[in-house]
Amino acid sequence: MLVLQILIDGFAISTLYALGALGFTLIFGVSGVLNLAHGGLLVVSAMIAYYVGTRLGLGAYIGAGAGILAGIVTAMATYLLIVRPIQRSRVIPARERELFVLTGTLLWGVMLQEMLSYIFTDTPITVKPLLPGIVDFLGVTTPANEFITAAISWVVLGCLWLLVNRTKMGKQLLAASINPRGLTLLGFELSRIYLLVWIIYGVLAGIAGILLGSFLGTSSEFIPALTGSAFSIVVLGGLGSVSGTLFAAYVIGYIETLTAYLVSPSLRNVPALVLLILVLYIRPQGLLGRR
Repeated sequence: MLVLQILIDGFAISTLYALGALGFTLIFGVSGVLNLAHGGLLVVSAMIAYYVGTRLGLGAYIGAGAGILAGIVTAMATYLLIVRPIQRSRVIPARERELFVLTGTLLWGVMLQEMLSYIFTDTPITVKPLLPGIVDFLGVTTPANEFITAAISWVVLGCLWLLVNRTKMGKQLLAASINPRGLTLLGFELSRIYLLVWIIYGVLAGIAGILLGSFLGTSSEFIPALTGSAFSIVVLGGLGSVSGTLFAAYVIGYIETLTAYLVSPSLRNVPALVLLILVLYIRPQGLLGRR
């Protein structure tokens, strides 16, 4: 029974990790931005979903809708107020803009953490689950929300795959990630494409934050850890590699679950960090990265 419990819990948390990290790698792949405020977007979405769904009593689904909207608004604020002004600045040398973007998003993440702590306090909260109750699966009692979390995550991942690989919009995103200058020469406006990818990112972060808040709970204090977790997954899989991100999410998710059950929950992050260090030493481009 323990083996089955580990398989179920590991699958759910790994899928959630994949969804949370995919927006992070999508933004980097298309626009070249490592958003160090990523955890802030997840927690803002979860907090708004909690406030609307639980505190205002409007229910889990209206709360989820509000949380996704909050994710989009926060993502757009990150891009329009932090990232784009730095990228277009004439004062900052071009070779130093990437460093300034990293610093700017890091400080923005700290600001989000402090604002959420002031408004909601830093006490952990749990978002109302979309599907309450428990399920007896092959003799293992598991919260129904755990299954719906994995199902929604994979549906969203599938929709993203269809968007990128089966639509004109998706082909523009791929082209922007491969050769942005060539795309500009063909008459496409990169600013519109970047705006679109940040909206998609906001949706992904919003959904991931809500599911995370209902599955593991959340708090403003979780922001640095969530950003670090997504960054570790993306680096382990290979910066800009979607398939690498998915693979790394399952590797880390199952390693953490095994450690929590067989060793100690307090040490669940240690083996994954050791693996990350080894991979960076042996294969710096990540498991499935090209460079």
